[in-house]
Amino acid sequence: MKKYLLKASILLAILVLFMLFKHYALGDYLTLSYIKENQSAFANFYLQNKFATIGLFFAIYVLTTALSLPGATILTLAAGALFGLAMGLLIVSFASTLGATIAFLSARLLLRETIQKKFSSYLKPINEGIEKDGAFYLFSLRLIPLFPFFIINLVMGLTGIRTATFFIISQLGMLAGTAVYVNAGLQLSQIESLQGILSLPLIGSFALLGIFPFIAKKIINVFQQRKVYKGYKKPRSFEYNMVVIGAGSAGLVTSYISSAVQAKVALIEKNKMGGDCLNTGCVPSKALIRSAKMAYYFKHADKYGLAAQTPQFDFKKIMDRIRDVIKKIEPHDSIERYSKLGVECITGAAKIVSPWEVEVNGRILTTKNITIATGARPFMPPIPGINQVTPLTSDNLWDLEVLPKRFLVLGGGPIGCEMAQSFARLGSQVYQVEMLDRILGIEDEAVSTMMSERFKKEGVQVLTGHTAREFKLRAGQKVLLAEFKGEEIEIEFDEVLVAVGRRANISGFGLEDLKINLRPNGTILANEYLQTNYPNIYVCGDVTGPIQLTHTAAHQAWFCAVNALFGKFRMFQVDYSVIPWCTYTDPEVATVGLTEQAAKRLGIPYELTSYGIEDLDRAIADSEDHGMVRVLTRPGSDKIMGATIVGNHAADLLLEFVAAMKHGFGLNKILGTIHIYPTMGEANKYLAGNWKRKHTSEKIFKWLKKFHKWQR
Repeated sequence: MKKYLLKASILLAILVLFMLFKHYALGDYLTLSYIKENQSAFANFYLQNKFATIGLFFAIYVLTTALSLPGATILTLAAGALFGLAMGLLIVSFASTLGATIAFLSARLLLRETIQKKFSSYLKPINEGIEKDGAFYLFSLRLIPLFPFFIINLVMGLTGIRTATFFIISQLGMLAGTAVYVNAGLQLSQIESLQGILSLPLIGSFALLGIFPFIAKKIINVFQQRKVYKGYKKPRSFEYNMVVIGAGSAGLVTSYISSAVQAKVALIEKNKMGGDCLNTGCVPSKALIRSAKMAYYFKHADKYGLAAQTPQFDFKKIMDRIRDVIKKIEPHDSIERYSKLGVECITGAAKIVSPWEVEVNGRILTTKNITIATGARPFMPPIPGINQVTPLTSDNLWDLEVLPKRFLVLGGGPIGCEMAQSFARLGSQVYQVEMLDRILGIEDEAVSTMMSERFKKEGVQVLTGHTAREFKLRAGQKVLLAEFKGEEIEIEFDEVLVAVGRRANISGFGLEDLKINLRPNGTILANEYLQTNYPNIYVCGDVTGPIQLTHTAAHQAWFCAVNALFGKFRMFQVDYSVIPWCTYTDPEVATVGLTEQAAKRLGIPYELTSYGIEDLDRAIADSEDHGMVRVLTRPGSDKIMGATIVGNHAADLLLEFVAAMKHGFGLNKILGTIHIYPTMGEANKYLAGNWKRKHTSEKIFKWLKKFHKWQR
């Protein structure tokens, strides 16, 4: 309440002062002709009342600047004529900075909270830029008199720049321009117009001064680089333009792009080409999900007018099929393929021995740039007794030969959910233990609830709110002791899959010796160009994050390759604004952009439109009539901020919304696009139709009814 009263008081005071300024035509006193006509009278008054004149002039100047009133330039000239260069510069420099700071604080108090809340997603990169380089930008703008200072005051008030920083930089930045005008005031009688004060060469000089902070920043960067590289001898020439460590998605794409632009590239991998995605992640998990889905169709064939039956299978053959699938895809990521593309593929353990040298198999490779793409591995939580029960992870799960009767899944994220449902469909009794109060916590609660209910119908015991405390071996029997609402729960199982997250691979290849900076979560710290603290050492993929997805790693790889090879001409900031993801459960859960819970957490205004897939003709025909489409739009606009689809082939359906967000078209365009009938893709059009109906006034329909009645 006090805050609102303060805002109202400030706003009222500003309005009153403006009204007084207009009512008494005070602007007439702040003209060049008036100051020149009364110059001698002002001078006499100053000689008789020095301190009073200084105080009154200072107050008027502060008020004029704070209210962004016209006349500050005239007052600056008057200061030179009245007080001389030294005193005039002292008075004006502090008065102008104080007035600017008052305007800055007023804008911050009256407008910042509302604007930041309403446009937080769009202002985030601006805020990050101001936090990082705000002083440089402010100083540059202050050095250019042609740029309206009152706009700078108001705009800076909307950002997160510190008040002390604003005051100090404004004081320094406006000093040169102030000195010019105060000095011009010494010859006030000879000035015919304000335009005559700033000549073209002088304006050019100020423009050059405005560029100076950026030049200074470049110089500072050079010195910082010298400091970083101190103690290392840079080779005179290099064998490679790029050496990539790690042949997962990030490393493969970085190598491919680098080679495609005719750079000489070496790709080092100590294990298998293709990384986790091919060998232990995306590919094998999707192959297992498909087999499990076929088993599910056998059990529920009556939905399709066929006789339901229990599928007969050998679990080993399912795992053999998974290995066959991997082998079939392997050529896409093979040494042979990438060698033909011009990449020198080296099998061995890499070690970075200097910012320009990588050792592998006893050989030193000299390179202009290095890309670290070493990926991540499953995180093993420090739960007492966990090693006694021989835990499975996404790395070794595929070595199973016998289907476990009782399968415990630790974790309610995407991997945990996909495997819990798959093993349940194949016949295991599955217990899914999640510490949080719901599974798929990254998604909206409505999505989590829908998937949890589906899992329970399929026989998965979803144990949310359960904290794993200890594993035990009791008479050869594996047991988990978990805590639920203060009570101890015992769960007996045959195998346990630990799927509680992943940790970056950052050890064993020289990062420690080079002292490459890390984040608190153990990932490699990179700037917006994916550079580490060594500007020629780049990083992409799961080892840096922030989003550990195969397609995100490939997306980052483009920026790594282009920035490293062509950065001296232009650097590109990596763009995470439209990153889709999918959990391949049945139904699939696919999302891009903001979720509703994220919008609420960030305080971003939104409008939610939904469509139930149970109403879709193709879904009904396929007996897949379950799920939903949820889209967040800007209030009063059809522009998409985020979308989530739960349903059959949700990942494929989401692509239309991904394209819309990436290329800036909204729901009206989707509604106006022909969708083949009958397809699952019509769900997107019907969602757009629901949005349109909400935004069509009932008055229009009433007038249309009258119009058609008149036509009859």
